[in-house]
Amino acid sequence: MHRIFSTSVASVYSHYVAKVERKGRTQAELDEAICWLTGFSPTELRAHLDAGTTFEDFFAAARLNPAASLITGVVCGIRVEDVEDPLMQKIRYLDKLVDEIARGKAMDKVLRG
Repeated sequence: MHRIFSTSVASVYSHYVAKVERKGRTQAELDEAICWLTGFSPTELRAHLDAGTTFEDFFAAARLNPAASLITGVVCGIRVEDVEDPLMQKIRYLDKLVDEIARGKAMDKVLRG
């Protein structure tokens, strides 16, 4: 099992926020992307962050967006569409969305609109 599975989403979330804000994007845009991917409302997302939910439990509770399979490309040298472990793939989807926001991609493109 990967260590990230038992890591709290909140402990990584602060790094996601810092990454997008460094590039002139907002926490609201990050939250919008996370809610789009997971099906969580902003209130549900905040509750998971406050509760210290692990990535494993976070994605177990998520209602993954049917368009998530449209998220393709490379994160950390790995093609997200080729990741075999379903949980790791969901985590990589999230990483890819964060990267796209930080790179200045338009939100409608990030959200596969």
